[in-house]
Amino acid sequence: MSTATIEKSLSYEEERGKPMPSFNHGAIQTNLIGEFMRHREFRILSEVTLDINGKPFTPDLSVYARTPLDLRHDLSRNPVPPLLVVEILSPQQATQQVMDKVDIYFAFGVKSCWVVSPPMHSIQILTADGKELVLNSGTATDPVTALTANLAAVFS
Repeated sequence: MSTATIEKSLSYEEERGKPMPSFNHGAIQTNLIGEFMRHREFRILSEVTLDINGKPFTPDLSVYARTPLDLRHDLSRNPVPPLLVVEILSPQQATQQVMDKVDIYFAFGVKSCWVVSPPMHSIQILTADGKELVLNSGTATDPVTALTANLAAVFS
């Protein structure tokens, strides 16, 4: 029998650096994808890991300009910064932890970050140039990409 060490599998939290999503988290993520998909000039990606200085970061959503897919070649860690990322707060997730990730995303080259709080029915839009907007009704419009999302649809 071999005495080789068996590597322990990483948990979801360890692998992605964030808590396991909840039911509401998943529903809101799907609703946001639906809202964003109306804008065909963008490619909306769910749970794609970014390679930031050799470390993995996995935002809930990443938004890129639409380019053709190269289905023969794939990336498990994308080294290209998206235009926009979305982080949806999970029940156990600390706000400061998410805000620290926002700073990392901006240093990486992301232009806009949406922080979504399900219990507060709010979306905070932050931009790399320091602008902030908090919404809890109406339509959110990203100042960088012009992507829109109806908050009633997002939180339904």
